[in-house]
Order: sequence, then C-alpha cells, then structure tokens
Amino acid sequence: MANGATSPSSSALAVSRTMTTLLAVRARGVNYSFGSGETRTQVLTDNELEVGRGEVMILTGPSGSGKTTLLTLIGTLRRMQEGSLKVLGREVAGMDQEHQVRLRREVGFIFQHHNLFSSLTALENVRMASGLDATVGAAEATRRCAALLEELGLGARVNSLPAGLSGGQRQRVAIARALVNGPALVLADEPTAALDAASGETVMGLLRRMADGPIHTTVLIVTHDQRLLDRADRIVNMVNGRIVSNVRPKELVKIVKVLKQVKELEGLSDLTLTRVAERMAVKSRYPGDTIVREGTEGDRVFVLGEGVAEAYADGQLVRELAVGETFGAITAVSHRRVPETVRARTPVELYVLDHADLTQVMAEDKGFEERINLLLMARQSS
Repeated sequence: MANGATSPSSSALAVSRTMTTLLAVRARGVNYSFGSGETRTQVLTDNELEVGRGEVMILTGPSGSGKTTLLTLIGTLRRMQEGSLKVLGREVAGMDQEHQVRLRREVGFIFQHHNLFSSLTALENVRMASGLDATVGAAEATRRCAALLEELGLGARVNSLPAGLSGGQRQRVAIARALVNGPALVLADEPTAALDAASGETVMGLLRRMADGPIHTTVLIVTHDQRLLDRADRIVNMVNGRIVSNVRPKELVKIVKVLKQVKELEGLSDLTLTRVAERMAVKSRYPGDTIVREGTEGDRVFVLGEGVAEAYADGQLVRELAVGETFGAITAVSHRRVPETVRARTPVELYVLDHADLTQVMAEDKGFEERINLLLMARQSS
C-alpha cells in the first residue's frame, strides 16, 4: 500500500446549543487495577477519551475488556487510581465524597440489575428518583413519572409491584427512574439486554431525543447489542483494557467509501476495509500546507478523502493527487524513506494510518496482511 420529545424533566437547566462543542467526559492516561502485589490485575491501561455534550457513545468490546470499569469510574462509583478524568467539567481524580454525591445527582445510571424496591409500585419506584428534584411539586412529579412510564410502554403497569413485572418491564422501570430528572449524563450498562426489539428501539429513541433536546444529555452505553449501533454518534471499542478504536459511524461509512477507490486495496472485503477505517485518524490541512516531506523517515500512510494535493520530487511537480489516492510511507515496514513531498493545493481531508495501527489491522485480518505483504514484495522487486 502506498503510502419529538425533549427530556423527561423540563426542570433541569436548559443548555445552549453552543454547549454541544463542550466536553462531558475527558479522560487522560486513565489506569486502573484490581488487587495488589502478585494478585494485581491491570484492567485499564493508559486510556484517553473525549465525549462531547449531547453525544450518544456506545462502548463495545469482549467481556473483561474494561468497559464497565471505565463506566463506573466516570460515574464516580469507583475511585480513580491514575490519570485525569473530567466529568461535566469537574476533575474526578481526588474528588471528595461530598462532591462525588453532587456530581451523581446530574447522572442517570442504568445497570443490568434493576435494584427496584420490591415493596413499591413501578410508579413509586420512579417517583423516588423524581423526589430528588426539589423544584418540582408532588403532583407534577407524579404526572411526569406516569408520562415517562407510558412512553416506555408501561402505562397499564404503573401500579404493579416488581414481582408482577417481567424482566424487561422491570428494566424499563429502572430506565424511567434514571431518566426522569433529565440528567446531564446517562451511564448505561447493557440497558437493552432484557428488552425485545420494539422496547429496545423505544428506549434508544428516548435517549436519542434527550441527546438532541435542549439539555443535550450525553449518553454512554456499554453494550453488545448490534441493534443500537446506528443510533450512536460515536462507537468506542475496547480490548484488554485499552481503547483500540474511536469512530463516528457516519464518518466510518465515508472513509470506507473512499477506501473502495484505493487501487492498492481493490478486491478487499467490506469487513476488511471497515477494520482499516476504524484505525484511521481524520486530519485536515489547508492550501499550501506540507503534509509529508521527501527523504524523511515515514511513520504514516495517507489516503486523500477530500480535496486536491500535489506531489513534488526534487522540487518538480510529478503528480496531482485526487480522492482515493495514497502517499507517505512507513519506513519500519517499507524500508524506504518518503519518496515525495506532498502539499495541499485546496483544503483537504486525510485518512491517516500509522505504524502501530497498520500492524494491528494486519494482526486482526489475514486478508489485509496478505495484501500488504504482496505490495511490499512488488516494491522490493521493482
């Protein structure tokens, strides 16, 4: 390869549209381990993450990859050990218990275990949470709780005790309890695991509307449910305690479409191209910017996603680069220095793959590994 509804509660402070550019979560160098000494097990390793306000982010990965641990750190249900973690603008590392409690009041928690009060009806369980909002009168709070349960398909079961509800119904009560106060942040661990397709769609629709509404609720979901992926703004994948990819689905589709135009990747499957796209960083450059320089050691390959660039060798223009063309080099793989200087002629969008990510995709996908090896052999023989 060459180189409708808004939030369930209108009492929460409305946030301006400009707040969508701010971060709800910002993690830097987050590490976490269980045990000590010889029994110490590292479960999170040097993780970095940014989630904007109003984003719906889905966290995926195999069991034991650290997803739930990261979620509970964000919710201050575990104490930070190493790194920096800002949640809703506040640093969690070193935060005392009083401030943790204050932060949790702005967070809606949805977990697999519903933890409903067995002696309270569905309505009363949700009403317990709404009672934390002192600005809302009792009658209005009850009306909102009932309306939310109705939206979640439980209008006929508001007076039922948990023992009289199915697992999926109990889960929807727990979801209503988490959302009734219009939290700024929702943390959900497998929220649709016990739900049928229709109920899962209803829940995701509600979360999506909250994210898009005036409060711009940020939603972080740990899930293995593939049905939810098309509702997300961002999909983060974790493996062995590390975030290994962080992509936006619409952006991912766009990158794959461009990769299908890359001559060197012709014939590779959509699955392989998606694996490559998931590892690519998106960069922008402006007219006149130098992207790579001839003769330097290369550490990245580039695919032109938008715009036009120009390649120079020995100071002479040798080619014009259009969408789907590649340039750059990874010296450690190709054993060749960057063969040409490339400058942006117009504003350009670039899809960038570095050495570590190239190696990782090759390890994950034999088809891609074989293609890269063939390209390297062809260059060595030329």
